[in-house]
Amino acid sequence: MKPINLKEKFSKFYKNWHPHQIAVVDDMQVILAKLKGEFVWHSHENEDELFQVIKGTLYMQFRDRTEIVKEGELIVVPKGVEHNPYTKNDEEVHVLLFEKLSTAHTGNIKHEKTQTHYPKI
Repeated sequence: MKPINLKEKFSKFYKNWHPHQIAVVDDMQVILAKLKGEFVWHSHENEDELFQVIKGTLYMQFRDRTEIVKEGELIVVPKGVEHNPYTKNDEEVHVLLFEKLSTAHTGNIKHEKTQTHYPKI
């Protein structure tokens, strides 16, 4: 039961698309990630996913549109919805994610960017 300094936590890792867990709330986890470039089209069959942009601009691509999520904003991707987060112009975007502990990084998709372990920091 101590405050968590997000800036300090972001300074502890450098790899893009490698989530790090900073807290657990019941069966949900709070994750930090640095994003750069394009990710992977995927969905989460049984879990919603919340992305809050801490720094930069995130582009959340859906099959029918792209939503622009600016610093200080968040977006919820409902379970079962295909999505592909990406950034533009070589910008590194910092995000906080809130999702169930059971959520697989890239859903049922296996890709070179897929992570199966989120280090705790």
